[in-house]
Amino acid sequence: MPCEFKDLALGGVTLVVPRVFKDDRGYFLESYKYSEFAAAGITERFVQENHSFSTAHVVRGLHFQLAPKAQGKLVRVVQGSVWDVAVDLRPDSPTFGKWVAAELSDQNHHQLYLPPWCAHGFCVLSEVAQVVYKVTDEYSPQHEGGIAWDDPQLAIDWPEKQPGLSARDQKWPPFAEVVKRLQS
Repeated sequence: MPCEFKDLALGGVTLVVPRVFKDDRGYFLESYKYSEFAAAGITERFVQENHSFSTAHVVRGLHFQLAPKAQGKLVRVVQGSVWDVAVDLRPDSPTFGKWVAAELSDQNHHQLYLPPWCAHGFCVLSEVAQVVYKVTDEYSPQHEGGIAWDDPQLAIDWPEKQPGLSARDQKWPPFAEVVKRLQS
């Protein structure tokens, strides 16, 4: 099997560890193969791919899209390293409001699969980072949502305490306000 799939503590958020074939020329890996992912229970169809470039100490997130345009994501880093975070947004889940994180880098080649019920964000750990992620639905501005990255209720242990943030990411509401929206 080219990839190892490790279910993280939120049940559905999966760390994907591809098999890397290295030699004196470099390396080769399969970053995505439908049959392998389907055998691991990830059968979603990816319809859009995004690529972001960020500099050191940047936090992007926490982002999500609401149903019916919620997005599952398969995230990987092609340059640098990030600390990638998923937050459970399912009000009926025993892990609602809990988070998990994994370091993704161009050295470890790990990927993170986040089901559509997750909020997603990452913190850049290297001088620069390029993050590529496939999504299961197209971007829809009217379904977009976000949560304050530093919300004390979530208590995410970000490696950067004073990150660079976009104007949009500085304005996301606290988790408690998002919960009201999710339950209405």
